[in-house]
Amino acid sequence: MADRIVVIDRGQVIAEGTSAELKDTLGQDRLEVTVGDASVLQEAARLVTDLGHGPPLLDLAKRLVSVPAGGGAETVVEAARRLGEAGIALADIGLRRPSLDDVFLSLTGHGAEAVGSDTAAAEGQHR
Repeated sequence: MADRIVVIDRGQVIAEGTSAELKDTLGQDRLEVTVGDASVLQEAARLVTDLGHGPPLLDLAKRLVSVPAGGGAETVVEAARRLGEAGIALADIGLRRPSLDDVFLSLTGHGAEAVGSDTAAAEGQHR
């Protein structure tokens, strides 16, 4: 493990710090709820949005609702209670700390893979 991480995008240093410091730039944990049936995703989002501190992100393909939340385990318990009372079956529920991939995406606006493919494409054009 490295003590310090430098984030470089297109040859420029755009951030530097420890893993924890870089993750803290994104703020708090996220409540993530994966429902068993995508047809109830909107209803699940409605039920848990006020447990967080910002708008929910929905991913229909993954059947996932993600909301910024800082309430710890109590947030997960309350979300599970609300969804259970509404009869919404869960595939997964939990709090997730931002990953370093999330940090890179937030700082650059694209994933690390996009940089590699952009570079490869540019190199291919110049050969």
